[in-house]
Amino acid sequence: MGYPQQIDEFTDKLNKKSNGGSYVIEEKLLLTDGVYSGLLAHDNINNQSITVYTGSHYSGVELRNFSVSFPDEAPWRRLIKIFAEVPEVYVTYETPGDTVEADDINVLQWGLTAAQRELERYKATGRIDGGSFRREV
Repeated sequence: MGYPQQIDEFTDKLNKKSNGGSYVIEEKLLLTDGVYSGLLAHDNINNQSITVYTGSHYSGVELRNFSVSFPDEAPWRRLIKIFAEVPEVYVTYETPGDTVEADDINVLQWGLTAAQRELERYKATGRIDGGSFRREV
């Protein structure tokens, strides 16, 4: 969910490594009521490289109660479901780089359009989304 409910956040895309190498990524994921279900931030993940720990940099307890799948319409993406009675986990995996898709561009366009609307509202009223910021005249 993006603006105005929350600030839009964009994940940097990783260029494909031409020499066959991989990036090693660690993501911090927050669990709600002992569950996390969502897409991992990067694409083309080597499923065998995925590990989940309760601490950063392979620390804490290794968790094995998770599943990985991919959406039919985007087989380069990975959906992970994690079940654990902890507030957060750290998922580490390898990827040779991301695939840029139309949805990535659409998210940027929506964010830019929201910023443009907010600027127009500020110019017209001197207020930012109902806030109390006023222009000096």
